[in-house]
Amino acid sequence: MLNKKAREQLRDLLPLSMVATKPWLLDQGLSLHFLDNAIRSGTLVPLAPGVYTLHKQTVRWQGIVASLQRMSENPTHVGGLTALKLANLTHFLSTGPEERIQLYSESQLPRWIQRVAVTADFEWHGTKKLWQESIMVNSGFSRQYHWQEGLPPIKYSCPEKAIMEVLTGVPSAISFEHADALMQGLLNLSPRKTDALLRGCRSVKVKRLFLWLAERQDHVWFRCLEPGEYDLGSGKRVIAEKGRLNTKWAITVPAEMH
Repeated sequence: MLNKKAREQLRDLLPLSMVATKPWLLDQGLSLHFLDNAIRSGTLVPLAPGVYTLHKQTVRWQGIVASLQRMSENPTHVGGLTALKLANLTHFLSTGPEERIQLYSESQLPRWIQRVAVTADFEWHGTKKLWQESIMVNSGFSRQYHWQEGLPPIKYSCPEKAIMEVLTGVPSAISFEHADALMQGLLNLSPRKTDALLRGCRSVKVKRLFLWLAERQDHVWFRCLEPGEYDLGSGKRVIAEKGRLNTKWAITVPAEMH
């Protein structure tokens, strides 16, 4: 029979729609004996080896991500195209049965996240070569997605940060045309946030590509930036193979967009 106090603690730690690993539950003060009894009684239901939910239920990707963010020691956020989609800033929506959820962190995602059956595909992006640590821990560059009342919100990149994360994938994962269309819709970026992110971005490619696209769209906020203050590196960067060189930003771009 399960201890009443421990049962109440388990319900508080593991609300419906959330998941937890056994080591994390042990770290919260629940005993191994109690957890083993909860598993045997069906109170804790395994979704993957060492990963549990409370009672038998269908868990969505939002519950997986909110649980991961709660349990992770390193900052992990939803970013890139997924973050722009959450902010309603992209018309390029997923049309397949599975969504692709882009997650960003310094360390790789735990293996269990790919083993839990949900109608979503989690795609990890490392941030060591993209963001300084100060950017990763600054809540001012995040938004909160309140996916279910009473449960922890999901942290996702603000649009200024998300578009730069998108640009890491040009042109291998996202086309110049797609990136250009996304930039066209970003009419209201914050110059202050954009400036801080360009200063804290470690990728010369991303910074040059961002500035080229922003200038191309002639956004009002672009005129508030100070390109001379950003570390844009030296030399040319070949981004578009067989493209034409944009001499101002020293990157190659598709000839038809030159």
